[in-house]
Formats: sequence, C-alpha cells, structure tokens
Amino acid sequence: MIKACRPKQWAKNVLVFVAPAAAGVLDDGYRLRLTVVGFIAFCCVSSATYLLNDVLDVESDRKHPTKRNRPIASGALPVAAAIVMAVVLFVGGILIALTNNRTLVLIVVLYAALTTLYSFFFKKMAILDLVILSSGFILRLLGGAYAAEVEVSNWFLLISLFGSMFIASAKRFAEQKELGERAAELRPTLGEYSPEYLGFIKNVSVAALVMSYCLWAVERVSEAHAPMASPWAQLSIIPFLIAVLRYALLVDQGKGSAPEDVILHDRQMQLMGVIWIAILAIGMYV
Repeated sequence: MIKACRPKQWAKNVLVFVAPAAAGVLDDGYRLRLTVVGFIAFCCVSSATYLLNDVLDVESDRKHPTKRNRPIASGALPVAAAIVMAVVLFVGGILIALTNNRTLVLIVVLYAALTTLYSFFFKKMAILDLVILSSGFILRLLGGAYAAEVEVSNWFLLISLFGSMFIASAKRFAEQKELGERAAELRPTLGEYSPEYLGFIKNVSVAALVMSYCLWAVERVSEAHAPMASPWAQLSIIPFLIAVLRYALLVDQGKGSAPEDVILHDRQMQLMGVIWIAILAIGMYV
C-alpha cells in the first residue's frame, strides 16, 4: 500500500515551500507551520490520485515494461483496498487543509478535481493532457503561497507557468523516446504528438522560463525594499541555468519520464539545487 501511494513522488510537493521561501517567511515559525500543513495536505491528496490513476490504468499498466511492476497492476494490492485508501486520503487531505485556511482548501480540492478528471478523461486528449499535467505543478506552487498567506507576484506566476509547461512537455518527450514504437499503444496521446512538436513546446517553455527567472532576479536587485535586494538574486541565475540545462540534457537522453527520479538520482542536478537554495537562503535570510 505504501509503495502504491508513491511516497517518492512527494518530492514534487516540495514546490509548496517555494513561494514562502521566495517571500522570505520560512524563518517565521507560524508561517513555516502553515506551509508544512499545506505540504502534508498535498501529499495525502496526490497519493489518493495516484491510487485512483493506477486503478483506472490497471490493464494498460500490465502491458507497460516498467509500470506492470506497480502493486495494483502486479496484483500485490487488491483494487478494492486501493479505492478505499484513495477515499481516505482524499478526505484526510481536505480535512488537513481545513486546519489552515479556506483558500488552501479550494486549491487542494481543485487539484484533486483536475487530477481525477485527468485520470478519467483528459490524459486521452492531446494538448489538454499537457495543460492539466502542468496545472498540477502550478497548483502546488500556489497552494504553498496561500497556505503561508504570502502575496503571489506576477513573476512568480510566469515562472510557475513556463516551468510547469517545460516539465510537462519534457515528460511526454522522454516517455515517447523511452517507449519507442509502443508509445502510442501504451499512451494514445503520444501517438498524436510528433517529437518535433513536443520539442517545440519544450524549447519555447524553457526559453520563457529562463528569461522570466533572469528578469525576476534583475528586478529583485533593483528594488530597494525587496526581501532579497542584493546581488545574490543575480548569482542564483548561474546554478538555476545549469540545473535547467542539465535537466534538458537528461530529457533529450530519454530519462525525464519521471521528473522525481531525475531529481532524486542525478548528482549534478542535486548539487546545483543545493547551491541555488543556499544562494537564495543567504540573500533572503542572512
């Protein structure tokens, strides 16, 4: 059951901490507690959606070279037990969000609704599957902002939008490369996307992401009263850019079908992430 809940994919929910960290409020015990509550709520609801998705995809997963080893597809976890646990986690996640504020509840419910609709319908529809997939990352980012009660800037929204679209298109690109000729059979929408089209979306998204981040960093330095009005914001561009380029390289090699695996196993990505976080932390809190 624990494996079916995919706890390693909770790494995606760390996005909940991004907005509070960027606002420089994580050193406030009250705001940190609110953010942790948001993180736990998203972990519960995301695990519920993974269980539901695996129940709906049980037959296709059994034909997949790696997904056939998932607990539900392999028969190690009964479908009925997975459904019961999914309901428990859905309800639990929403109740946990209720201990924070109503806006967070709305974000969590919207995330649950979109991912559920994705599992039933949207993952079979080209373009919409990319939009819903990327919206999951955006809602995590917004959930963190509303959980900690911090303002969401225009730059934050742009970086979230383009970053999410980059990850979503890169995921589909890597899946297509990994599955080869069986891609369309195992995931119908992959048959509708050409490698050139996914490459186009990926390239446009990453260019807009890098540009938005650089403009944000420059603006932070020029604002005298910004939480990080120093060259540290500009310095953070270097590890950020290296990490993005590294991720793009891994995707091009067909290794980005599971973004959490890239983050958890690639040493260069981890090193750049640590340096990036350290630079931002110094600029924000020191």
